[in-house]
Amino acid sequence: MIKNPNECIKILITVSIGIVFGFFIGLSIPSLQSTKIWTPSNPRGAERLPRGIVVPESDLYLRRLWGLPSDDLPRKPNYLVTFTVGYDQRNNIDMAVKKFPDSFTILLFHYDGRTNEWDEFEWSKRAIHISATKQTKWWYAKRFLHPDIVAPYDYIFVWDEDLGVEHFNAEEYITLVRKYGLEISQPAIKPNKIAPWKMTKRRNNSEVHKETKERPGVCSDPHLPPCAAFVEIMAPVFSRDAWRCVWHMIQNDLVHGWGLDFALHKCVDPAHEKIGVVDAQWIVHQTVPSLRNQERQRCKREWTIVSARMDNAEKAYYKSLMSSNLTGQR
Repeated sequence: MIKNPNECIKILITVSIGIVFGFFIGLSIPSLQSTKIWTPSNPRGAERLPRGIVVPESDLYLRRLWGLPSDDLPRKPNYLVTFTVGYDQRNNIDMAVKKFPDSFTILLFHYDGRTNEWDEFEWSKRAIHISATKQTKWWYAKRFLHPDIVAPYDYIFVWDEDLGVEHFNAEEYITLVRKYGLEISQPAIKPNKIAPWKMTKRRNNSEVHKETKERPGVCSDPHLPPCAAFVEIMAPVFSRDAWRCVWHMIQNDLVHGWGLDFALHKCVDPAHEKIGVVDAQWIVHQTVPSLRNQERQRCKREWTIVSARMDNAEKAYYKSLMSSNLTGQR
């Protein structure tokens, strides 16, 4: 038993100092049993990394295996063009690729599994080749053109293999797209065997057009597809920002893309001003036969499905919005 009160006070003071000192020592030593969350604003899965090391975006630039990383790219391409191809269309693709200068990254999606044969073309050595047999353009786009991968490119061309490009110049096309502020666009189509939509048909003595007149009853609104804010899915061109939205709209299980052209306007605002057709740079849709009856039936079915999904999503959104407003008024 401690009889001296002074000794009690000394012991209490000593214990208190020890507790405080231990507390601050504990703060200064990182815990070995838990991982620090650096910042919740990091991309999902990277919350435990310090922000300075996080690289949320990538690119499709080809790199060397030697030398310094800073010497890999004397010039970074500003644009990306993709073609979904089979070897039988190699000569047409050869002519098309030659329309795109070094400011473009060339990306070929091979649906027939034949990639090595393309080495007969000099440009093939600087192109990127991705192969998955019997897949469609939009299947590839959803899996290999994530917005965080194509972020370095100002514009992304997502094109078919059967386009005649004799009257097309890629650099002049980009100039016109910038001039008219187009976020989603396509070259005009010169009618061939199959007439295009009126909106995408080439007009003489015009650089760009953004609207058209259809038959009575075709368009519910002159600012909506197919009278305006409309391009077809055979040769669309997207700005970086527009593609970030469009990519999220592409349905993972719907691969033909039918119906997308009637929904693209939801990704830009005002759509009737930022979606247009470039008449001065026009192409020919050669319509190489590729769809069998079963595939065509699926295309039509997908169009119905994507339209229904879009309608249901919008109805659910407006229902939720109205519910929130009613709750706020109570």
